[in-house]
Amino acid sequence: MFLSAISILVAEYDEAIAWYCSKLGFELVVDTPMGGGKRWVVVTPNAEAQTRIILAKASGPEQTAWIGRQMGGRVGFFLQTDAFDEAYAKMVEAGVVFREEPRSEPYGKVVVFDDCYGNGWDLIEPAD
Repeated sequence: MFLSAISILVAEYDEAIAWYCSKLGFELVVDTPMGGGKRWVVVTPNAEAQTRIILAKASGPEQTAWIGRQMGGRVGFFLQTDAFDEAYAKMVEAGVVFREEPRSEPYGKVVVFDDCYGNGWDLIEPAD
């Protein structure tokens, strides 16, 4: 078994697609209309990645209130790389908002950034 997908609540499909694809370089895998304004939207860091992200448009005030707060202010998503400095530089150039400067920890090189809605992410290159 493996974790095939996670969902992230978004305000608008096209806004989220544009951010994940232009800022992080993710690939749009699926964008299928479901009727009634709903779409099945899936992005992935690359074609070989096993875990994908479903961009789920919030429906109603309760879900809308959770956009950008799905993890209660904690980092909830982890983007792993084996080329930290290169990935970080590309993200800076693309305009990704970082909460801090990159740092080295016993578990690897890491920096925290926010997606377009304020969800916390780690960009991480694990230590050997």
